[in-house]
Amino acid sequence: MTNTAFRTETLTKVYQTGDVAVHALRGVDLTLPLGEMSVLLGASGSGKSTLLNILGGLDTATSGRVWFEDMELTAMGQADLTRYRRDHVGFVFQFYNLVPSLTARENVALVTEIARDPMKPADALARVGLEHRLDHFPAQLSGGEQQRVAIARAIAKRPEILLCDEPTGALDSQTGIRVLEALQHVNEEFGTTTVVITHNVSIRKIAHRVINLADGRIVSEHVNTHRLQPSEVTW
Repeated sequence: MTNTAFRTETLTKVYQTGDVAVHALRGVDLTLPLGEMSVLLGASGSGKSTLLNILGGLDTATSGRVWFEDMELTAMGQADLTRYRRDHVGFVFQFYNLVPSLTARENVALVTEIARDPMKPADALARVGLEHRLDHFPAQLSGGEQQRVAIARAIAKRPEILLCDEPTGALDSQTGIRVLEALQHVNEEFGTTTVVITHNVSIRKIAHRVINLADGRIVSEHVNTHRLQPSEVTW
């Protein structure tokens, strides 16, 4: 069994819009160990979301290769990528994507009904500190609580991978810290390999590994020898 969650070789992504070719990724070589929390930093257009989407099987590479553990994602067709996403990956996005007409418990149950070995929805919500909000609708929850429901939904199927695109981007500092605490708890309790995109450079201090991207390339990579707790992060 490999101790590497993801490995990429000369990963390239080009989006063609009419006669214009947009090079989102330009030969990215990256290795992410199992069980780590990594933060991807970079300006808009640097390639962060494109990289995350390819790792998550939501997008495909133009060239190069990507492996999740010993499975080559770049050799998979759409049916296999769908199975990969369902069985191995949890996603958390900036804008929650909750169903307004369903309670917190019911939103999480949407995932547990199709997962192989899911938690009970109430257990997943308890993991993110929302055991007292099970039967509340999204409109009755704060932004931070809604984001924690989204995290509970993502982890309820016990994924090996948790991919988060700007999970605190719409939140104030106090609420964002609660969300980061939930992500850190999941990473540490379950050993879930976690990748977080953020524009907030302070968040890099809670990660094991920090990867900076610019113009579709990795320009630096840093391993934190001392990690801060989310409550210690200056927003």
